[in-house]
Amino acid sequence: MSQSASSSTPVPGHIPELRRVMGFWDVLLFNIATVLGPRWIAAAAHNGQSSISLWIIAAVLFFVPTALVITELSTRFPHEGGLYVWTKDAFGDFHGFIAGWTYWIYTIFYFPGLLLASAAMGAYIAGGSAASLAQNRPFLLSVSLALLVVAVGMNIIGLNIGKWLQNAGGVATYVPLLMLVAIAAMLWCARGSATHFTIAGMLPHWNLDTVNFWSQIAFAFTGLELVSAMSGEIRDPRRTFPRAILGSGVMIAAIYVVGTIAVLVMVPATAVDPKSGVFQAIALGATALRFAAVGVLAAALVTLGNAGGVGSTVAGIARVPFMVGIDRYLPEAFGKIHPRWKTPYVSILVQAIISAVVLLLIQVNESANSAYQILVDAAIILYFIPFVYMYAAAIKLAYRADRAENTTAALIPGGVFGVWLAAGLGLVVVAAGIVLSFIPPGDSTSKITFELKLIACTALSIALGLALYFRGVRSKVREGIRL
Repeated sequence: MSQSASSSTPVPGHIPELRRVMGFWDVLLFNIATVLGPRWIAAAAHNGQSSISLWIIAAVLFFVPTALVITELSTRFPHEGGLYVWTKDAFGDFHGFIAGWTYWIYTIFYFPGLLLASAAMGAYIAGGSAASLAQNRPFLLSVSLALLVVAVGMNIIGLNIGKWLQNAGGVATYVPLLMLVAIAAMLWCARGSATHFTIAGMLPHWNLDTVNFWSQIAFAFTGLELVSAMSGEIRDPRRTFPRAILGSGVMIAAIYVVGTIAVLVMVPATAVDPKSGVFQAIALGATALRFAAVGVLAAALVTLGNAGGVGSTVAGIARVPFMVGIDRYLPEAFGKIHPRWKTPYVSILVQAIISAVVLLLIQVNESANSAYQILVDAAIILYFIPFVYMYAAAIKLAYRADRAENTTAALIPGGVFGVWLAAGLGLVVVAAGIVLSFIPPGDSTSKITFELKLIACTALSIALGLALYFRGVRSKVREGIRL
């Protein structure tokens, strides 16, 4: 058998050789590109000034505990597959598959939502006069598909190429938000704020029409675990992970809070577009300050930044079905790597094709905003299921003797109690997020239709996964592979 053939054909339990091409800055910028989303700042501003306290609460009670859990697991078990491998190690193959499947399948709803938001933001490259394109369906669909093709193509060629899209994405996401803050500060000094900020107004408010957004706040802080799925492609992961997670975490939490305030300084909450509100605000502010070119530059940068976000998610998530394919619970083609570029190309292509189909189907009988919201909620529900497994795995694995003996891992302070505290907080938040995602937002076209589509999306996704799992079990039994 030739070397190229052996490298592209999966063998059960054997992980093909992958290239270790990512260092500290690659991981830090990967995290920013993956986690930080201008669309979440737009959604927060649309929700009103109460989002400011929600950001802070979510950072303290969810983001920090989750970062601690991910850091411990990724440094104790720095294996390709990340969350899937941790769950499988703690609870066995079936639960590992469910965690890995829902973690992967969520992307078919996440990508279309991210792509639609990216396309809407990209409309501002042509200036404020083109803002109407942010609601133009043919424009949104064509730009979304183009971004998907670019991200997928670069990641199939390889992380040594694709990582530059992720790195550029991290920088191009953060810089426009700094520009947003600077423009807002100048406008506040020149003419005051469009929003009257008060302590009472910044506190959380229970309202059935807006409570759906609460789960988005938690979801906006997720993604740090994604790079852990690529541990086999990171140089010195035990040393790189803790520093990169801490650095990116501080930067992300700070800009979410300050960025939301900046949007509300320039645009009243009710007028903020929940998809492209950041660049709506930048365009308005730059025009008022006679810096129109700044708005165009910011929109161009964030379009690149969102392409990096798609690219980083494609790169990380694709490694999960790749590992499941190696374990033969998905068709074995998922476990193949490209003989030339050494990437899980089948997994990446399948992921992209299904996402493109969902992007087209979700538009039927829905406004742009309502279709976008269904995509977001379905992604949150499916995404939080493996998070439940991750926190539970952290608790169970904390009782293993190797934890105390491990001198290289970055462990959660406080021993087993500290693990229970961090993982327990995460469990409470994601469970609440799943429940709240089923509550339709106030501006949905039809609440009943919204619910039916959301339930159908999530139920069918899980049912398909179970069918594939039991198909894989039967196949392994027939071939005499030990389960």
